[in-house]
Amino acid sequence: MTDGPILSITGVHKSYGAYPALKGVSLDVRPGEFIALVGPSGCGKTTLLKQIAGFEDTTSGTIRIEGQDMAGVPAALRPTSMVFQKLALFPHMTVAQNIGFPLKLRKVEPRAIATQVEEMIRLMELKPEYLTRYPRALSGGEQQRVALARSMISSPKLLLLDEPLSALDVKLKKVLQAELKRLHRSVGVTFVHVTHDLEEAMMLADRICVMRAGKILQLGEPADIYYRPADPFVAGFIGETNLMPITVTGRNADRVTYTSSEIADAQASLPASLVAADVGQGAALMNVRPELIRRCDKDADVDCKLPATVTEVFTKGGTVQYRARSRQGHELAIEIQGASHLPMQLGEDVWLGWSKKEIWVLKPGEA
Repeated sequence: MTDGPILSITGVHKSYGAYPALKGVSLDVRPGEFIALVGPSGCGKTTLLKQIAGFEDTTSGTIRIEGQDMAGVPAALRPTSMVFQKLALFPHMTVAQNIGFPLKLRKVEPRAIATQVEEMIRLMELKPEYLTRYPRALSGGEQQRVALARSMISSPKLLLLDEPLSALDVKLKKVLQAELKRLHRSVGVTFVHVTHDLEEAMMLADRICVMRAGKILQLGEPADIYYRPADPFVAGFIGETNLMPITVTGRNADRVTYTSSEIADAQASLPASLVAADVGQGAALMNVRPELIRRCDKDADVDCKLPATVTEVFTKGGTVQYRARSRQGHELAIEIQGASHLPMQLGEDVWLGWSKKEIWVLKPGEA
């Protein structure tokens, strides 16, 4: 075992004819880490997963697993296993045969296969009587567990997951998300997980890698990605947010001063720690997440506030979401915990306020 990253991707490009699917991707993954790849369709997430697995060759760049260059190493000889969106269970094989198939390919002795299959059944919390059933007799969640068991039985160093929960209903998906987290903690295998479900990525991953147009835009822990986005696209993609225009008038090592045509702020300054390093004087955006905004009085002693009109109300049981329009026409999103009495009504003129503690100022750019 190397002391460095278990997976090291350096300058990987992948082109399909004239179309560049990956544009110089570099990424290090630590042993035992759970990393999620997120981004819009066509951004290169699954392409990158296929490069790691060895299903496709890179156009250029290197992929190393435990320090070994994978160039020319076929998928069957890599210490990886992959779970696909379409589970690809063999319909003519029993559950036991499906799970044990990777070991059969390696010509492991049948008695040893049976023992390891039983161990995987226990790990995946499947009933022993399922061993003799065929996949069609199982529910979607049970089939997913079988696919995970098959991928884990050969003890891979890297488990690659390509949206394996996307086809499940919401309730079952929540159950299996918890199971996936438990599995990761119990076996200690490194997970690389592609998902379109941003809540899933936030729940499961140690770090999130946000991709767009074949490039990595930001890599960081979920809280960093959520509260300290690298650019407006990441801010909006990783969850609904409010990007309010301001003008930075000065910056030193400790403080940043700004002006705003609609945000009321007696101090009009921020700690430099709340402002991205590349923000200088001129136009900038103040990122305020919906759950940080509350109704307040016009004279309330809050860091920032502005007048607005409530334009929509969405009740979601545990939470209530509002849309409001500022006096200058900016659309705002607000989210509060659900309550029997709604603090704001459709069409009502209100003042909205927030603390500066968890805001983030970033450069304008393409959202």
